[in-house]
Amino acid sequence: MKRFGRIWLPSRPALGCAVITLALTSASVASADDGPGPFGVTAATAMTRHTVRVGALFGADRADRLSGGHFCTASVVHSPGRDLIVTAAHCVDGDDGDLVFAPGYRDGQAPYGVWKVGRRFLPDGWAKGQDEDSDIAFATVGELDGRRVEDVVGGNRFAPGTATGATAVTVTGYPDAREVPISCTNKPVPHSDTQQRIDCPEFTGGTSGSPWVNGDRQVVGVLGGHEQGGSTADTSYSVVLGREAAELYKDATARS
Repeated sequence: MKRFGRIWLPSRPALGCAVITLALTSASVASADDGPGPFGVTAATAMTRHTVRVGALFGADRADRLSGGHFCTASVVHSPGRDLIVTAAHCVDGDDGDLVFAPGYRDGQAPYGVWKVGRRFLPDGWAKGQDEDSDIAFATVGELDGRRVEDVVGGNRFAPGTATGATAVTVTGYPDAREVPISCTNKPVPHSDTQQRIDCPEFTGGTSGSPWVNGDRQVVGVLGGHEQGGSTADTSYSVVLGREAAELYKDATARS
């Protein structure tokens, strides 16, 4: 299970933050479309216009005291409403109260603002029985200072129906014990007809919901599924994004 060790403290309502630009690089991280490279190596994530689409989830009572309070990962995906994030269903299944999302979160700072999570969309398989093959969810986030989250950080395309292992992917997430995101690039392999897995070290509690992004900036997996993402730090899982995921995305984007 990739979600645990969570403590919330009371605080004031969510506040936006000024944009901060950091120049971070890591020679040990390969892009998903780089071809041959140091696959299976995990390192701190470089802060780029693409990686800031990934952020951390917090309880709303931690909105102005973020450091050490994140518990899962989510990322912005393209939608007509420009306000949609994707994560694991077990991260937003309704038992956690109000939540906020901080894209590009680092070291206690939210350079792209703190966004209130609104309506959540869970598959029937998860809502009715917490089926591990349905461990994916979408949620809307409210406007901040009159802007929508996708207009601020952009969004990756959600791409159900992509064959497992068709290309390498980069997984980016927030371990509970770290205040910066980590990334690892490798090629997923089938675990079963409904689950896929990837070998990347150090993906511990808190990385549930991490997007698996290919070189075309498409989300082809979301860390979760089998054992809610995996029982070890070195191997992680995702549901295979098939018909159920496609229908869920359609529902989330067709809301009025």
